[in-house]
Amino acid sequence: MEQKQVQTLKLKPLSKSDFVRGLNCPGELWLRHHDRSRLPVSSEFVQHRMDQGTVAGKLAKKLFPEGIDITELGMEKSAAITKELLPKRKVLFEAAFLFDNLFSRPDILIPVGKDEWDFIEVKASTEVKKNRHHPEDVAFQKNVYQKAGLKIRKSFLLLLNNKYVRHGDIDVNQLFFKEDLTEIADEIIPTLPNKIAFMREILSSPNSQEKNYCEGPKKCEVEECWEFLPESHVFHLYRGGKKSRKLFEEGVLQLHEIPDEYKLTERQDLQVKCEKSGETYIEKEKIKEFLEKIEEPLCYLDFETVQFAIPPFDNSRPWQQIPFQWSLHVGKKHFEYLHDDKDDPRPAFLRELKKMLPSSGSVVTFNENFELQRLEELGRDFPEYKEWIDSVLSRVVDLAVPFSKFWYYNPKQKGSYGLKKVLPAVTGKDYSKLEIQDGGCAAVKYLEMISTKDKNIRKSLLAYCGLDTEGMIWIVEKLIKTIQE
Repeated sequence: MEQKQVQTLKLKPLSKSDFVRGLNCPGELWLRHHDRSRLPVSSEFVQHRMDQGTVAGKLAKKLFPEGIDITELGMEKSAAITKELLPKRKVLFEAAFLFDNLFSRPDILIPVGKDEWDFIEVKASTEVKKNRHHPEDVAFQKNVYQKAGLKIRKSFLLLLNNKYVRHGDIDVNQLFFKEDLTEIADEIIPTLPNKIAFMREILSSPNSQEKNYCEGPKKCEVEECWEFLPESHVFHLYRGGKKSRKLFEEGVLQLHEIPDEYKLTERQDLQVKCEKSGETYIEKEKIKEFLEKIEEPLCYLDFETVQFAIPPFDNSRPWQQIPFQWSLHVGKKHFEYLHDDKDDPRPAFLRELKKMLPSSGSVVTFNENFELQRLEELGRDFPEYKEWIDSVLSRVVDLAVPFSKFWYYNPKQKGSYGLKKVLPAVTGKDYSKLEIQDGGCAAVKYLEMISTKDKNIRKSLLAYCGLDTEGMIWIVEKLIKTIQE
């Protein structure tokens, strides 16, 4: 990040939220306290996920109908009211504790016995996520509450039960489950002083930090932390992980700078050789064998889905992918369906797909696992379609195979075999002219469309999903031409 002088300010307390942000990206933490104008704007999809977390948090309070809510109050007032309420030994929502310039609010604070407390952190997740620093989140909280004078007995995460199936009104007792993180938190607490000191150092610095503490640009919350990287950088190395980071720390920034003797996997080595030569690698015989297995009529199929933390329809689960749109090309003929009401889109989605999908021929998808899983879930949730769905599943062909196996690799793919990278690399065409350019945006725009009935959004959704299937046609045509040359 660029060096920028700012006026030294009295630091605000380090909150639990900022502590977790600092673990994810110290650069974001610095910007949040010193130069918010340079903070990245959350995408609509990210905001949707955050909003789903808020919905889950509010619903969790129904587990404790006697609880007292002080959510809407500011830091100092909340802390003062918390101090007044603690002797009453009531369940508190968003109590506030400030100690040693550290601030935290337990989502749910529960009195236990005569003088102990349990606290619960609510997460709109179906499992403990270490990559989102859930254990450190709980440890930071416990540390603050204990220093503030509370006797903490147990520390819990409240998570969503992905086995819960909605039937009628939401049953909050079945929707949520608790995960005890007490022991894990206790193991982490001794490591907190160094982490907190590091973040305070970041916050007290009048300049943004030069060092890149994040694991890599793909996991960084602030693009400018890594904007100095060249276009074909080492973090594009196929499944590079720690190897990419090691190369970066050794001063190797570009793929073509990786020494020939550097230990790489077979596919990484192929990728680097293509980067150095600028040429496309093609195994014609294997691609030919793959294409010969595809049976006419070719049915190119793609789905779009939306997710909700709290299942919105009967026979749905937390964070289940709910299909609302499909695009189908049978040869050059195009069929499509986009649900445009607020009710469950799946019954009509299935009904219309069954009408239009031929009973023979290969069903061509890209990265088949997504469509396979959605179809299997639809067969489970709508058993009247299961026999038909099973017949469709037996015909699915994954067009990503030649690219995932590196039978075809173009340096423009940047180590990826996703459709958004393969399409321009193979055909020269892309999604840049579309209003909607990814599935996350499509999901959010779908919700906006069914709420506003905006015809332009509908048009954009149809164009995006339609390009997914038409793009597969172009890829197959290009592969056929390639093996014939």
